[in-house]
Amino acid sequence: MASGTSLLEEELSCPVCTDIFRDPVVLSCSHSFCKACLQQCWEEKGSRECPVCRRRSSMDYPPPNLCLRNTCEAFLKERSQRAKAGSDVLCSLHSEKLKLFCLVDQIPVCFVCQTSEKHENHKLRPVQEAAHTYKEKLRTALAPLQEKIKAFNEVKVICDQTAEHIKSQAQHIERQIKMEFEKLQQFLKDEEAARISALREEEEQKSQMMKSYTDVEKRAQCTLADPEKVSGALIDVAKHLGNLKYRVWEKMLGTVQYNLTVRRKLQRVRVQLDWDRGEVSFSDPSNNTPLYTFKHSFTERLGGHFRTSSRGVMDNSPTGFLRILRVVGLPVGKTGEAETKCCVG
Repeated sequence: MASGTSLLEEELSCPVCTDIFRDPVVLSCSHSFCKACLQQCWEEKGSRECPVCRRRSSMDYPPPNLCLRNTCEAFLKERSQRAKAGSDVLCSLHSEKLKLFCLVDQIPVCFVCQTSEKHENHKLRPVQEAAHTYKEKLRTALAPLQEKIKAFNEVKVICDQTAEHIKSQAQHIERQIKMEFEKLQQFLKDEEAARISALREEEEQKSQMMKSYTDVEKRAQCTLADPEKVSGALIDVAKHLGNLKYRVWEKMLGTVQYNLTVRRKLQRVRVQLDWDRGEVSFSDPSNNTPLYTFKHSFTERLGGHFRTSSRGVMDNSPTGFLRILRVVGLPVGKTGEAETKCCVG
């Protein structure tokens, strides 16, 4: 079978390219060639002669060999069908089915290869048996890789979830920032309106005062020799513009809350106020560990008012707040120290 197949393939091969004929044509000398191979030979040599017998051809376009073409197409179709069948893979040397596996050379072989000198004294196994053994080895080798892939996929899921959470956090914080600035902007607008209103009110009062002064003068029907300037007749510029930015900023401080975020679980927090140095210090009394020091130039008398909140931070974590609230007018000393119980963690 092998010899027959090899001989048939040799008969169906082009003498020029040694491959199976493609669009074969026949010359008057009865030799056949691939159409493209023959044209290439003629162009290279510059003469129309048979590449085998050197006989000159009188035809510019040799006729197609239809019988040979049909035979070649049938042969190629059959060989393709045999190659597609997994169990019918053929030996490249003997065109026999590969039924054995050489353990020495680690390649599949046919029964003819088994008796050849190349595989003499080599251990051989049936292909199916060798395939089962190697499948088990591959399965064992793939197991840790599959575990790694599973771990990587789990990490990827966590990373994707974290990325979504970060995106959600950013959007939430952005909304909070906008809300806080809208509050500050509204505060400034209200403050501007209030100060302009106060200015208009003073303007109206001063205008009425000057009008009343003129009416009194007319009713007296007398001429003043040396009129005196009316005290306080002009608008008090310093009242409206003096340290305006500082006074607005100072008033704005009353709307600000300072949040101290503590990431550790604490039972008590020591708070120490140093008026002269403008510091409020927080520490853990259990080990005297500093937590945070808030610095500010105090301009008014302050009273310590600390409270804890079980509400979480904006990302809904269990961390709580320890708030410093501004309290005005309490009769307290300049410095002091206190401890407060809290449930921050």
